[in-house]
Amino acid sequence: MYHQVAEVDLDPWSLCVTPQHFAEHLTILQKYANPISLQQLTQAHREGKIPHRAVVITFDDGYANNLHNAKPLLEKYNIPATVFITTGEVGQNREFWWDDLERVLLKPGRLPDKLCLEINGSSHSWELGAAVDYSEGEYRSDRDRNAWEGEPGSRLGFYYSVWEQLRPIPAKERQQLQDKIIAWAGAEPTPRPSYRPLVAEEVRTLAQGGLVEIGAHTVTHPFLSAHDAEYQRDEIGQSKADLEALLDHPVNSFAYPFGDYAQETVPLIPEAGFNCACSTVQHTVWRNSDCYQFPRFAVENWNGKEFEQRLFKWFYSG
Repeated sequence: MYHQVAEVDLDPWSLCVTPQHFAEHLTILQKYANPISLQQLTQAHREGKIPHRAVVITFDDGYANNLHNAKPLLEKYNIPATVFITTGEVGQNREFWWDDLERVLLKPGRLPDKLCLEINGSSHSWELGAAVDYSEGEYRSDRDRNAWEGEPGSRLGFYYSVWEQLRPIPAKERQQLQDKIIAWAGAEPTPRPSYRPLVAEEVRTLAQGGLVEIGAHTVTHPFLSAHDAEYQRDEIGQSKADLEALLDHPVNSFAYPFGDYAQETVPLIPEAGFNCACSTVQHTVWRNSDCYQFPRFAVENWNGKEFEQRLFKWFYSG
């Protein structure tokens, strides 16, 4: 499972793989694995005949660099992939919310000493203390840390705490809160081009040629388990309808945002007309795997040697 193929300064969620490392990954897959499409895997799984060392590449969210950086390399190595797209972000002049929050809160400099937000009728406040100031040195140090590794009282820890509060909130209310955070921080609302989502024409271009399958990833990337079944049904079904209207062909694959879902979510996937769905459970797909809860391994910005070691570990995991 990938997200971005891009060079970035800070990557608190380990979502970015550089183009050089992605090319090295594809070289390793071409040499040691049997890359197939997600739909080929789904068919083989149903027939009980998963090919030896079969590997499927997927991307979540729908970043524009999936087209501009990843697809040319996929074409060079002739390796298929599925890109799961959050349809409500297509064509929006903003970053995905977790990136936008990082842009504002993890920028070197000074922030006000206290943030107060009203969330679902409850007041939440954060006293920044020493995290009011965020130096270039701290910023560089945080390049080697994930968001959840931020220490209490640090700027990274502050970012993660705010992210946790915003994650389960419906998109409209969350955007209003983010607008307040941007104003509180005195930041510009200008998105970074390298983080932007795909626009509609780019989605169509990404799908051209058949090497890249377009899958659905809901409309607003919600934390599905935080919402009732009807809300989930709408998010899942509408994302399929959006993409089919855009592409003028069936969309058969789905991925759960954040890898989060409840047991009541799973039956909603075939109900909407999908034939498979991907989770973020880190495991190998076996004959007895549920095709609506396919596991996936998350790929980080490893060089070719490290990726090769991980790949063989995954091959023999069980």
